[in-house]
Amino acid sequence: MLAKHTDRVFADLRGPEPGVPDGMKVDVEGNVYCGGAGGIWVMDSAGKKLGPHRARGARHTNLAFGDDDWRTLYITSRNHLGAVKVKIPGIAVPVAAK
Repeated sequence: MLAKHTDRVFADLRGPEPGVPDGMKVDVEGNVYCGGAGGIWVMDSAGKKLGPHRARGARHTNLAFGDDDWRTLYITSRNHLGAVKVKIPGIAVPVAAK
């Protein structure tokens, strides 16, 4: 629906290296983590690229923050599960009331 209201592009993650935009997550400071060409990209809340996490040709399929402090970014690909410690915690997933 956003595309119908604006021509603005948040971030272009295409490139010559393997990978396509996939698996978006946000940390508590509003930074966005997303798979793209060449690895996992980190962008600020305005879409400015802060840098990539290179992953040796892997084509990422999803991301998730986890562990007790939400400072581990889990990364999946077709045949791999990886984990990277990050400085800024991800937004915690709400726990459903029982």
